[in-house]
Amino acid sequence: MPQATPRSSLQGARPSVFLLAGAFVTGMFLFVHGGCGGDECQDAADCREDKGPPASNTEWVCEDKRCEQHSVQVPPPDSGTDAGTPDSGMPDSGMPDSGTPDAGPTTVSVQVLAFNDFHGQLEEPAGQILTGVAPDGGPVRVNAGGVTYFARHIAALRATNPNTVVVAAGDLIGASPLLSGLFHDEPTVEAMNLIGLDLVAVGNHEFDEGSTELLRMQSGGCHPVDGCLDGDGFPGAKFKFLAANVATGVDRTLFPRYDVREFEGVKVAFIGMTLEDTPESVIPTGVAGLTFKDEVQTVNALVPELRRQGVEAIIVVVHQGGIPTSGSLVNECKGAGADGLISGAIVGLAKGLNDAVDVIVSGHTHQAYNCVIDGKVVTSASSMGQLVTDIDLTLSKATGDVVEARANNVIVTRDVQEVDAVKELVTKYQELVTPRANRVIGWVSQTLRTQTDSAGQSTLGFVIADSHLEATKPANLGGAQVAFMNPGGMRANIAQGEVTYGEAFTTQPFGNSLVTLTLTGAQIEQLLERQWRPSGATLMLLPSAGFTYAFSASAPIGSRVDPASIRINGVPVSPTAEYRVTANNYLASGGDGFPVFAEGTNRLGGAVDSDALEAYLKAHSSMASPLPAPALNRITLLP
Repeated sequence: MPQATPRSSLQGARPSVFLLAGAFVTGMFLFVHGGCGGDECQDAADCREDKGPPASNTEWVCEDKRCEQHSVQVPPPDSGTDAGTPDSGMPDSGMPDSGTPDAGPTTVSVQVLAFNDFHGQLEEPAGQILTGVAPDGGPVRVNAGGVTYFARHIAALRATNPNTVVVAAGDLIGASPLLSGLFHDEPTVEAMNLIGLDLVAVGNHEFDEGSTELLRMQSGGCHPVDGCLDGDGFPGAKFKFLAANVATGVDRTLFPRYDVREFEGVKVAFIGMTLEDTPESVIPTGVAGLTFKDEVQTVNALVPELRRQGVEAIIVVVHQGGIPTSGSLVNECKGAGADGLISGAIVGLAKGLNDAVDVIVSGHTHQAYNCVIDGKVVTSASSMGQLVTDIDLTLSKATGDVVEARANNVIVTRDVQEVDAVKELVTKYQELVTPRANRVIGWVSQTLRTQTDSAGQSTLGFVIADSHLEATKPANLGGAQVAFMNPGGMRANIAQGEVTYGEAFTTQPFGNSLVTLTLTGAQIEQLLERQWRPSGATLMLLPSAGFTYAFSASAPIGSRVDPASIRINGVPVSPTAEYRVTANNYLASGGDGFPVFAEGTNRLGGAVDSDALEAYLKAHSSMASPLPAPALNRITLLP
């Protein structure tokens, strides 16, 4: 790892209300001792700032307020010691026996266990993790995840190093399956208390139910409307939420900006934050009164503050991520970015952060990667608790710097013994959720299917798109004129007859929030053309009622849609006119290979998609008059 750079002259945001007391004490200490005028110093960090890097094989030490350079013994390669330091006097150490006592190790080992985008996935998720390629060229995958197995893997890794911190890079809760979501994610917080999570950076989905509800997740207490649905109290999180870039006012943040841990005299700082664009994917009331600040500026402003506290090892835990190449293995970094590495927002973020940052634990994109970008280790552990990132740090006791950092994404396999306490918790909520999941929210006259016809249309996709349009059509909720649904967002059919809450939730389990944005007619045409990819893949969007168009399957890719056929309620779409379009936040951010959505302007967050579907079914169906399946006539396939 590169050495930390001298202190920056950037002026940082002041500490949160949680940290003001500490800052005051530090300030008084400096006042009493007169600071570091002239050649005086308080610690080695002052020496590095004032004197620059030490000579080769030496390090700065502050003795009697003066900077002195002391020689450093550099261990030979493969010395065979756990800490990477020489065993003085031993035959295989390569060092002569001086006859003096062993001064002890000069480094300390710290382990950080990281994950991201857990989304309340207490039960075993359906997805698998790619582990390699079979002899026939096909993929080799393994089942992974499930909180009872996740807990065992965390415990086993923790046992390898007493200096362990467990961190999560956002979206721990929110967009959760019914088992956790129905109980306002209290089950997930309780499970993480049992597992021993230490720190979590807020993500965008932490704000799905608003900042007040998020504060309840930290402090505990029953839900203000529903009470404690499990029949007992809710203690709140034993772990800390961090929110360095979520401001509630001048010099105040919703949660602490960072947390500093000390290991054998060496300090490590964890800065936690979410992506600046969080308001674009959250209902406006959920983030009312909050300001989301630039990620890079936030961290860089904190570096001098941490340096003044004697912190040289800095880890950023941020809910922002990158995109690897499809088919990459969990410890690869391949992508469409520079030098063949991953692309995405995390790349620019890593390059913009002060070189004092050693490790970036990322998330948000639900991808797995293990990278070194601009000298910083950058990791992500997929999602839903399917991976745990094991980050091993070697820290210098003399300087506090990170000497070495290594990361490894570990698959949460199910061939380990479940943790009994966590299993009991899951079983408790499984028994409680059953009657609630069976609540009837509507009726359908025939099965709504995810299966598409030759034009890419599906009855379930159309109903969901219609529900999204209705939820965002009022002017104060977005003023939407058309909505699009992605087929991958539908996970199961809805059977004919009664529709239960559990069934509706199962078909849309991601808890995506709706986003309404402005596109021109020309951009809508580009959006439709992106449904056919040069690779030969096709991904058809499902439009809401009133939106129609025609395409030719035999026309060249990029020219398949007849522009004159694109209509909204029978009126041709003008290339230069602007239209309000709704999509779930996954699509709205450019997901599924539709970057045009990301170009949309005047964004407004809306309801959660499953809530929109429930409201639509309640409004348009009854036992006597079930909802009919929509006609498959919105997309016309031409020769």
